[in-house]
Amino acid sequence: MEKTTQLYEGKAKKVFATEDPAYVIVSYKDDATALDGLKKGTIAGKGAINNRMSNYLMQLLEKEGVPTHFVEELNDRETVVRKVSIVPLEVIIRNISAGSFAKRYGVEEGIVFAEPTIEFSYKNDDLHDPLINQYHALALGLATKEEIQTIETLAFKVNQVLKDYFLKLGVRLVDFKLEFGRLPDGKIVLADEISPDTCRFWDAKTGEKLDKDRFRRDMGGVEDAYREMMHRVLG
Repeated sequence: MEKTTQLYEGKAKKVFATEDPAYVIVSYKDDATALDGLKKGTIAGKGAINNRMSNYLMQLLEKEGVPTHFVEELNDRETVVRKVSIVPLEVIIRNISAGSFAKRYGVEEGIVFAEPTIEFSYKNDDLHDPLINQYHALALGLATKEEIQTIETLAFKVNQVLKDYFLKLGVRLVDFKLEFGRLPDGKIVLADEISPDTCRFWDAKTGEKLDKDRFRRDMGGVEDAYREMMHRVLG
């Protein structure tokens, strides 16, 4: 499948049309942003790592009954996916307190929750992705009640599968962001990516951060952390 016109360029990816309107090609970049776009930089090799890791995890989830947009990996940086219309909700699942959750509620990082939490953000750069609840999402017409229920069910399923999977690799899945899309027939599928850009990974023994927090917080060793995660997932 060949790229034709560029349809979109975001912070971390470019999306291209193909000769088949049902499919697009996603191309992953090394560009990195954080803190609502205020911090910008480059993480060498990130695009290839996020592409390959994400594709592997999408296929793992498909086997567990989670429908995704993944079709075929073309090369290190490019993947064919089903064209979806993205539901403008960022879905955040949290297993352990960290990041904005710890800051917002004035708690320390590292509190393991009795059960996972879910929160939604309205995907809107101009408004800085504000937190919303499902009633707001319905009022704004972002999704139907049935779609929100499907998204919640799938998000918790993804969490269960990935939490168990990563623990076997010696990694704790702290929290992560998901995006979902609608296929032309209205079916909801998992879209976007699953990578150190969108997940918090802590080494199960040492607590070392193996994700984008190293970039956000100027901790150094960013490339090494991404490579370590790829090594654990892909060997």
